[in-house]
Amino acid sequence: MNDYMEMGEKYILHTYNRYPVVFEKGDGVYLYDVDGKQYLDFAAGIAVFALGYGNKAYNDALKDQIDKIIHTSNLYYNIPAVEAAQKVVEATGLSKVFFTNSGTEAIEGAIKVARKYAWLKDSHRTDHEIIAMNNSFHGRSMGALSVTGNDHYQEPFKPLIGGIKFADFNDLDSVKALVNDRTCAIILEPVQGEGGIYPATLEFLEGVRRLCDEKDILLIFDEIQCGMGRTGTMFACQAYGVLPDIMTCAKALGCGVPVGAFVLNEKTAAASLVPGDHGTTYGGNPLACAAVSKVFDLFESEHILDNVREVGAYLEKALDGLVERHDCLKERRGRGLMQGLVVCGRPVGEIVTKALENGLVVITAGTDVLRLVPPLVITKAHVDEMISKLELCL
Repeated sequence: MNDYMEMGEKYILHTYNRYPVVFEKGDGVYLYDVDGKQYLDFAAGIAVFALGYGNKAYNDALKDQIDKIIHTSNLYYNIPAVEAAQKVVEATGLSKVFFTNSGTEAIEGAIKVARKYAWLKDSHRTDHEIIAMNNSFHGRSMGALSVTGNDHYQEPFKPLIGGIKFADFNDLDSVKALVNDRTCAIILEPVQGEGGIYPATLEFLEGVRRLCDEKDILLIFDEIQCGMGRTGTMFACQAYGVLPDIMTCAKALGCGVPVGAFVLNEKTAAASLVPGDHGTTYGGNPLACAAVSKVFDLFESEHILDNVREVGAYLEKALDGLVERHDCLKERRGRGLMQGLVVCGRPVGEIVTKALENGLVVITAGTDVLRLVPPLVITKAHVDEMISKLELCL
C-alpha cells in the first residue's frame, strides 16, 4: 500500500491531503483496501455512490453501452441521452436539460443562462448581478468559485467574475437588502453541504421564491449534493414545495460516472441559450447518459426514496443519541442521509483518521463538522455498525 501512496505523491498534483489508504474494490456499502481490510462506507465518494458498490443491473447497463458506443459528440442524437433527458425533466418538474461533465460545469452553465436571460430582457445590459449565499460551496472553476461564499477558497484566485454579492443563508432580509434593478439571479443550496450541512428553512425558500417572482429574477437551486434522493425526496427542494427556475445536479446523478446537468423551467429555456451560446464535447455522451438513465430506473425499482426516509429517520435518532452521550459533539444537523455532527474541543480531522483506523469511512464539512453521506441503500443494521465504530473513535 505504501508503494502506491508514494507513487501517487510523486506523480499526482498535491491538491488533496489524502488519507493513508488505497482502496481497491467495493461491495455493497463496504470498501476494501489493497491489503483486504474492510471499511464501512459512510461517505459514498462524497455523496456520489448512492446505489452502493457492485450493483449488477447498473454495472450491466454500463457494460452493455460500452459494447455499443461510448461517444459521438453533441452534433448528433443518441438514444441514452434522449432517454436520460426525459427522466431528468420528469423528475425535476422542469422543462429542458443540458448534460455536463461535472457539478462545477453545471454551475457554470446556470450562471451563463441567468446572464443571457437578463441580457435579452434588459436590452443587452452587461452590468447584471447575482446574489449568492455566505458559507456556500458551488465548485472551484472561476465562475463557480465566484458564487462560493468562502474567502478561503477565493482569495488566491482573485479577481473572480464580477457582479456577485453575498447574503446570509436563511436570512431573507439580507437577500432583499441586496436586490436592485441589476439583479438577475439568486443562487443557493437547499441544504448547504461543504459549508457545514445547513438545511434551508421553509420560510426562507418560500420568501426567496416570492421575491424572484415579483422582480423577474431567476432562482437557481444547487442540488449537486443534496439532490438525487439524498434527503428523502428526489430533489431536496421538493420537500419544501418550492421549485427553482434553474436546477443543477451531479454526484449521484450518474452514481460514479462523471456527469452533471443543469435543468431549466419553460420560461428560462425559451429565453436564454441558443445554438452557439454553450457546448461541451463529452457532456451527454452515450456512456454517461446510460448511467443516468439506469440510475433513475433503479431508484424506482429498488424503492430508494422509501429507504432513505425510513433509514434516514433511524440515523437521525441514532446520531441524536450520540450527541447526548459525548460532550465533544455539539449538535446534529441535516436531512435524510445527509447528516453532520458539529464537533467541539477537538479537531474533526482526528476523528476521521481514527474512524478510518477502525474501518469506517466518514468525511468532514466546513471546519468542525463530521459529515455522513452514505450510499442510499444502507440499512438500519449498517447505522448500528457505524454508531458502534464511531463510539469507539469518540
